[in-house]
Amino acid sequence: MKSASVDPTPTVGVATDVAPLGRDDAKPAHEHTATEDVDLVDWDRVAAMSEFQSLLTAKAKFIAPATIFFVVYYFALPILVGYAPRLMETKVLGEVNLAYLFALSQFFMAWLLAALYLRAAGRFDTMAKRLLTHIPRRAR
Repeated sequence: MKSASVDPTPTVGVATDVAPLGRDDAKPAHEHTATEDVDLVDWDRVAAMSEFQSLLTAKAKFIAPATIFFVVYYFALPILVGYAPRLMETKVLGEVNLAYLFALSQFFMAWLLAALYLRAAGRFDTMAKRLLTHIPRRAR
């Protein structure tokens, strides 16, 4: 007869309510306690940096107009179907009417916006990497 089994998980760190945490490397940042989490970045100074401000401005110049365009384009279909049904019933190709084409165009518009965002995100990433090299650090 076997004796009661022992949990083979090595206890490193704090026990959880499910099982003890087991690892040989350092804790990930999201598991640090308040005393262990020493933030070496002065975020108030980062927020005041011109590079950070220009990154936020560049993002806003793309995201705000793109979002407004998307919302207007998306809600244009139900609005047009409701207020201009004769226009939207116009046959274009056999039984395919303008409303169907408009609905299909929304897929292509979303893909186009996604592609444009990917291109813009590359610029944002470059700006962020440049910013990271200039971030002032606190002494421990």
